[in-house]
Amino acid sequence: MLVDTHSHLFVEEFEADLSEVIQRAKSAGVSKIFMPNIDLASLSSLLNVCRYYKGYCFPMLGLHPTSVSLNYQEELSEIKTYLKEGHPFVAIGEVGLDFYWDKTYAREQMGAFDEQIQWAISSQLPLVIHCREAFSELYACLEPYKSENLSGIFHCFTGSPKDAIQLMEFGQFMFGVNGAVTYKKSVLPETLKVTVPISRIVLETDSPYLSPMPYRGRRNETSYIVEVEKKVAEIYNMPIEEVERITTENALKIFAER
Repeated sequence: MLVDTHSHLFVEEFEADLSEVIQRAKSAGVSKIFMPNIDLASLSSLLNVCRYYKGYCFPMLGLHPTSVSLNYQEELSEIKTYLKEGHPFVAIGEVGLDFYWDKTYAREQMGAFDEQIQWAISSQLPLVIHCREAFSELYACLEPYKSENLSGIFHCFTGSPKDAIQLMEFGQFMFGVNGAVTYKKSVLPETLKVTVPISRIVLETDSPYLSPMPYRGRRNETSYIVEVEKKVAEIYNMPIEEVERITTENALKIFAER
């Protein structure tokens, strides 16, 4: 039994063949798929997919950092209305910081991130965090909340050993590992091996992005998670079955065994 903790199967890349993609995921042994939101515009398609595949696909709620702009407070206000009693969301995500392209809205990103951290606290939901070229800023945003009962996932972790050591301080967070770990020039395998124990790892795909080898360059999909699993087993020198058991338990711990 495998769990894909991060997959965008509700986006337009899957409109033509989603049922086949889901069937391939099931055939690959994937028992649950957790789906992060992007922005207000993506919520409808996200919820529609999760309703259709209820019990298999689970939605999150949040504003992705690259979707943050000057009017982020208005968009957050509208998104937050979905956090009403009886809501279906299993996490606040995908949220965080992304300074890869530019820092035009750096202050706004940090403001949006802080507000959504507070959503997670007040709603007692885990946080699924995106971070790209912003680890020191991310740590600064999270540090004031160390005493809070925060849990979650550092999605698509690609930081340095120093970054990993700092983020390990947040003991109820897992590190999401996806296809990027299979790339030839990736230094992530060594970083994970020396700094992050398997007890803090969950598997993900980030479909349709970051396809693992040997599918790099193609649309990613949940069934390809088996290639990530194989690489993680190699990194930690463990049987695949043990990696499957541990990472699935880790995922269900974060998402409260939904």
